Formats: sequence, structure tokens, C-alpha cells
Amino acid sequence: MLDIDKSLPNDPDELRQFTALLLAEVKSQAVLIEKLRHQLAGHRNHRFGSSSESIEQLQLALETSEIAVAKMTAKLRLPDEDPKDKPKLRPIPDHIPRMEVELTTGDDDCARCGGVLRRLGEDVTEELEYVPGRFIMNRIVRPRFACSGCEAFTQAVLPSRPIERGRPGPGLLAHVLVNKYADHLPLYRQS
Repeated sequence: MLDIDKSLPNDPDELRQFTALLLAEVKSQAVLIEKLRHQLAGHRNHRFGSSSESIEQLQLALETSEIAVAKMTAKLRLPDEDPKDKPKLRPIPDHIPRMEVELTTGDDDCARCGGVLRRLGEDVTEELEYVPGRFIMNRIVRPRFACSGCEAFTQAVLPSRPIERGRPGPGLLAHVLVNKYADHLPLYRQS
């Protein structure tokens, strides 16, 4: 900016001249700022290219996407969903041999109070496994026990599985992956 003395002039004519000088400098700076903005816009256009999308097009696209989302949510909000619509897993055929494994905690007495455990029920997990040359069904049974003294529940922990809540066992997954990637046998031919 201008070099301004510590005190402003007291004479009205000098103040008018000083004001005119300040206005001229502000005007020249505004012109310079506008010129630099124009140059910057040109450089951005040159560097990033012209955009084919305008604000109006973006707003129109947003409106149409909002309408589509509203239609989809209206379709998804059915008043009463029938359990018939949910996909169900087909049962494994009966001709496949089953191997039953029962997992227990190993104790007949409660770990907390030493009371007698009684059997309440069981959780059954079926897992399709491949043993070279044939398929088998591993049936993992985990009985639930309750203590007669302290009403505590105990149950054996389910062993880790390659796919949580899935049917294939590790042998079956290994067989499919080896056939697909090592033997180059596509999945549709394996099925």
C-alpha cells in the first residue's frame, strides 16, 4: 500500500487528494485481482480440461436419483413380509453318509458351584465335507447343559470354520479351489 504518515493531513483539500489517491489504488487492485482470477480460470481449464457437467445437470441428476431412491424404498417397505419369500437352503440329500461328532465340555459338574448338570437341548450344525473320492456330512452336535444349583448354562464352543454360518467344510473348499486354479476346471463344470 501507500506509505502513509503517522498523521493524516488536516487540510480538506489534501484529504480529498489523499482520498482520490486511495480510491485509485483500490480500483487498480480490483482490476489486478479480476485479471488474476481470469488467468487462474484459464490455467485450470487448460490443466483439467473443460467439464461437460454443469451445475444444472448435476442438480437434475440428483433429483432423478432421489426419485429413484424414493421408489426403491417404497418397494422395499412391504407391510407384511412372508417367510415364504426368504430363500431357504435345500437339505443335503439323504444318500450322503453322515458322521456325527458330539462336542461336550467334559465336566459332569458345574464349574461355579459344583452342582449336577442336566441336558436341556442341543445345537446341531451340518457341514459338507469332501474326503478324496466322496462327500460326507459332518454333523456337529453341541448339547446344552444347565446346572441344577446355580442355573448356569454351559455348552461346548463350536470349532472355527472357514465360512461362518456356511455349509462347506475346509476339505470341500480346498477341493474346489485346487480344481479351479491348479487343475483349471471351471466352477460350472465342478457343479
